[in-house]
Amino acid sequence: MGFLAGEYDVIVIGAGHAGVEAGLASARKGAKTLMLSINLDMVAFMPCNPSVGGPAKGIVVREIDALGGEMGKNIDKTYIQMRMLNTGKGPAVRALRAQADKFAYQHEMKKTIEQTENLALQQGLVERLIVEDGQCKGVITQTGAEYKAKAVVIASGTFLRGEIIIGDLKYSSGPNNQQPSIKLSDHLLELGFDLIRFKTGTPPRVNSRSVDYSKTEVQPGDEEPRAFSYETSKYITEQIPCWLTYTSEETHQIIDENLHRSPMYSGMVKGTGPRYCPSIEDKVVRFHDKPRHQIFLEPEGKDTEEVYVQGLSTSLPEDVQVKMLASIPGLEKAEMMRSGYAIEYDAVVPTQLWPTLETKQIANLYTAGQINGTSGYEEAAGQGLMAGMNAAARALGQKEIVLDRSQGYIGVLIDDLVTKGTNEPYRLLTSRAEYRLLLRHDNADLRLTKIGYEAGLISEERYQRFLEKEQLIEEEKQRLATTIIKPSKEVQQMIEEAGGSSLKDGIRGADLLKRPEMTYGHIAQVIPSEIELSEEIVEQVEIQIKYEGYIEKSLQQVERMKKMDDKKIPANIDYDDIHGLAMEARMKLKDVRPLSVGQASRISGVNPADVSILLVYLEQGRIARIN
Repeated sequence: MGFLAGEYDVIVIGAGHAGVEAGLASARKGAKTLMLSINLDMVAFMPCNPSVGGPAKGIVVREIDALGGEMGKNIDKTYIQMRMLNTGKGPAVRALRAQADKFAYQHEMKKTIEQTENLALQQGLVERLIVEDGQCKGVITQTGAEYKAKAVVIASGTFLRGEIIIGDLKYSSGPNNQQPSIKLSDHLLELGFDLIRFKTGTPPRVNSRSVDYSKTEVQPGDEEPRAFSYETSKYITEQIPCWLTYTSEETHQIIDENLHRSPMYSGMVKGTGPRYCPSIEDKVVRFHDKPRHQIFLEPEGKDTEEVYVQGLSTSLPEDVQVKMLASIPGLEKAEMMRSGYAIEYDAVVPTQLWPTLETKQIANLYTAGQINGTSGYEEAAGQGLMAGMNAAARALGQKEIVLDRSQGYIGVLIDDLVTKGTNEPYRLLTSRAEYRLLLRHDNADLRLTKIGYEAGLISEERYQRFLEKEQLIEEEKQRLATTIIKPSKEVQQMIEEAGGSSLKDGIRGADLLKRPEMTYGHIAQVIPSEIELSEEIVEQVEIQIKYEGYIEKSLQQVERMKKMDDKKIPANIDYDDIHGLAMEARMKLKDVRPLSVGQASRISGVNPADVSILLVYLEQGRIARIN
């Protein structure tokens, strides 16, 4: 018999990267929040790669920070290495990546949670939801404890009916040999949810003392201090390098000879794996012509000898893993401390969610992270933040927030999931964003701080600093747009030294800066600003002026899509009543139930002709109402 153990505004199930952001966002909004984890020693645990950021993902971490989330602050306090990627490319694809001290990251996040007002952290395994009249009213744990709530967020990661697979060994388990969650998965099926089976994998870990680093290439961090969070002012100066090596012909031969023992090819693995993070056996089969693949040796922290062998993700039997390691330069005598494994788990088909991440079947129930079919800590954290924010808004009677595709990668991620669904673990890529010139690493605060402030997650002090920054950028852009640079001897020499063609007449500072060889530093030499501007402000002024034409085109595109998104579709629309719709479009529209014509146009299987028919139908309905 159950017993009432507590009453809350919001309950978060899970304390991985989605769960911690959901719980913190909810509590910081003022909602009384409970976060339940199967094991409190696993809060914000990194079962896979001990890193944060990278292409697209690094921009998500900046967006999380701009909205008032924790991931950026936490990694800034606990990284062992920080690098800016793609520095030789344009600003749209630059991204920050940090190597994490896996244990320090966990402990720091747990400490932050424990010290947050309105947030209770408890160990408990949730087995059922309390559902009454189509609404989620709380949860029931394995011990029979009942917790009531106005909203619930499920952030269960890869624990739902988790199974670990190594060779022909398969056993029930969450990641890193943790207890799995089986009954909650069964309960979701009972409630009518469609579940999908996915898989992910990890590589072996080796003892650093057994690695011959002389046969590898050092990968140091950047000397220039960098941070994910806009609030970070103290930087870690002592960094630990990573190391690069490669697989060999012998490695590939070992894999080829043992493919019949791979659970991926023997049929033991039923779940779909991530296409953009394949196992080593998958890479060798798919890219048979490549003589070698990159392997990065990544330390797991300052106080451990464990090294993560990035690029060698595998579920081959343990004896084959030992042979593979020994065939890689530098790892000939490597001692394997943990073997690689695949893990299969249940996920919810994400088209069952509204763009707020609330489920369509059950009101006040939200899902976030890998349960929604994504891979990656950053994707999970971004969803967790939005789900926590919206669950708290629901509980407190406030307005929920949906980011659109032009506002952030988080908006792209959630719109892709709820509109298109996914048939494999979804990973964010810059190519998924049609407005990627607007969604840059450098401008996440300009895009999202106001939203974070209005949601109650950004402090007044931080917001005022942000407004000041915004004003200084605009004032400097205005100054350069109105100040004329005359073709003096000094100016002509400066342009010539930069490799540009000399001036015939005077030119506005902004127009000179638009030349590819010119930087803000060049312009400041001849028309210096009266006030000292920070690097951040200078960077914004330069990017916004140099890319003005491209940015303007993107904004026009956004405006066109916004008009489509502003055309709302009534909740009670009957798609069977719309003549001329293709059968596939009709089925997809009934399944996804888009909220706007814009969202309908992004559903795969709904073509432009179907959108035109839908628009005419809605317009006729409007005319009928007017008459």
